[in-house]
Amino acid sequence: MGNPCGPLAAQVLICCALMLVVSHQVAPAPSPPAPVTRRSFTWDVEYIMWAPDCQQSVMIGINGKFPGPTITANAGDLIRVEVTNSLHTEGLVIHWHGIKQIGTPWADGTASISQCPINSGENFTYEFVADKPGTFFYHGHFGMQRAAGLYGSLIVNGMDRQKEPFAGEYNGELSMLLSDWYHENVYAQSAGLDGKDKHWQWVGEPQTILINGRGQFGCSLGITRDRRACDRRKKDALCQEGDKSERCELIRRSECGPFCEGSQCSPVVFDVEPGKTYRLRIASTTSLSALNVQIQGHKLTVVEADGNFVEPFVVDDIDIYSGESYSVLLKADQRPSSYWISVGVRGRRPKTQPALAILKYTNSKPDSWPAGMPPETPAWDNVTRSKEFTYRIKAREKTARPPTTVDRRLTMLNTQNMFKGHIKWAINHVTLSLPATPYLGAYFYGIEAIAFDSSTESPDTYDRTYDIQKPPDGQAPAAKVPTTVSDRVFKIAHGAVVDVVLQNANALEAGVSESHPWHLHGHDFWVLGYGDGVYEHGRDSKALNTESPPLRNTVVLFPHGWTVLRYVADNPGVWAFHCHIEPHLHLGMGVIFAEGMEKLRELNVPREAITCGEAKTATLPLAPAMAPPPPP
Repeated sequence: MGNPCGPLAAQVLICCALMLVVSHQVAPAPSPPAPVTRRSFTWDVEYIMWAPDCQQSVMIGINGKFPGPTITANAGDLIRVEVTNSLHTEGLVIHWHGIKQIGTPWADGTASISQCPINSGENFTYEFVADKPGTFFYHGHFGMQRAAGLYGSLIVNGMDRQKEPFAGEYNGELSMLLSDWYHENVYAQSAGLDGKDKHWQWVGEPQTILINGRGQFGCSLGITRDRRACDRRKKDALCQEGDKSERCELIRRSECGPFCEGSQCSPVVFDVEPGKTYRLRIASTTSLSALNVQIQGHKLTVVEADGNFVEPFVVDDIDIYSGESYSVLLKADQRPSSYWISVGVRGRRPKTQPALAILKYTNSKPDSWPAGMPPETPAWDNVTRSKEFTYRIKAREKTARPPTTVDRRLTMLNTQNMFKGHIKWAINHVTLSLPATPYLGAYFYGIEAIAFDSSTESPDTYDRTYDIQKPPDGQAPAAKVPTTVSDRVFKIAHGAVVDVVLQNANALEAGVSESHPWHLHGHDFWVLGYGDGVYEHGRDSKALNTESPPLRNTVVLFPHGWTVLRYVADNPGVWAFHCHIEPHLHLGMGVIFAEGMEKLRELNVPREAITCGEAKTATLPLAPAMAPPPPP
């Protein structure tokens, strides 16, 4: 990308100033700009052999390891990540989940939306400002690479300019990155999802839940009713002690259990000192699973959601959906010992055993092991419990309130549909298909007319005769709208205040409606409310929370219900808004916001980020060819 400091030098200063304006907290009195701290990383993304759950398989790693390295920065820092694609069969991009990319929309890391995929053997440098403190993460956003292991944590600490209100309430930090893992590789998964008629195949439930990239398949660290316990005596696999040969290392990874020396699936242990309080950061990058987290014998105080401060409230456990993140305060106030941390599946009939980690007091016996059975995950289909937790999340005092005047309202019906023998997810009966040319490049070079269908926008509502309690084939004739595949977008004017009503409906199977975590790139939004059944604006708008709505970047849409959010289109760029369940997005469950395109030319968009597809041809300097000499 050339000089990493040159193109962004002015933008960093602008962004730092914008951070104070757009920050959801009340900023202190202005002071002279602090020197910009640059944090640089060099990553080689490649296929690796790894055993995250004691079963070895191929996955995507960074610098030869899984999960990817944790990025830790301070709010206002400039982060520079030089990525080399050593995947010899596919492109890649990396999305920085929760980072708004103010003034750097090309660094959002969304293939065909904000940038071209990085081709095999090539490199690309991401440069962006960590605009605010919070618990974030990064992951692949090309194909289903997130499910293949391309992810890691991104932690942004608060500084004086954006001080976290609970900063003085804890003594240390712990971090927990949650994910799910399939033994079937993502290429087989995507092939099944793309299958037609009887060849279509759902991905099924994951084999293992991972905590910080580690889990145990086929056995449990604790005593459970239906799983055998992992053998803590098995520590040497099939190798002689001291054998460091390559063959021995492979056997250790694939055939030895979690208690072998150097195991890649060893138990995750969090050490805490008695009497101290810890900030536990929890983020979920799962491909499919909604999860429940609880710590044996300990209460949790929720203080942050998606990098935004919330009014503290105490719980026994939390539900976390894919794309969400939380910070909770954990007091080490129990008898010195070891305690189970249990992470189980919610919202789907679980076929995956709960993941277990250990909270260990430092003054407990060195070989102490948690006593008793691990905490039991709440019933998977108890949606009421999930709602009760979600509804308790309110903005912390002094958080900016949403504007009261709305410029545009989009109502998005979520349905599962058939399209030419393929199962798809659709929004207002349109399933998303991305173009070869990134939208950002198409708009920047003025070639949207040939790059994608720009003749009209995506539909902004649906026919209200549609019965959300019935599957598509059970609708009245007037409500049966054919599903189409499209790469159209919503064009949003710069500065517009937009309300989005997410309306859930029945899937193809009668009586089935799923939860969907929706994630918006480039923004936080206010969650104004939730409800059951059909959203009726004249009736339900009166009950929306405009006094203390939480700011989020990911929000859950409950079965047969609705969710209303509001955001300000103050960040020019092309942004994805989609279900964060990986196979649902693969099946078209998303929309595109082309926002503030009238301001796009004011940005210094790097050519190499967006010149592929039609944009590559459009930017080539062409001249008439020289006439060949006449034949002899």
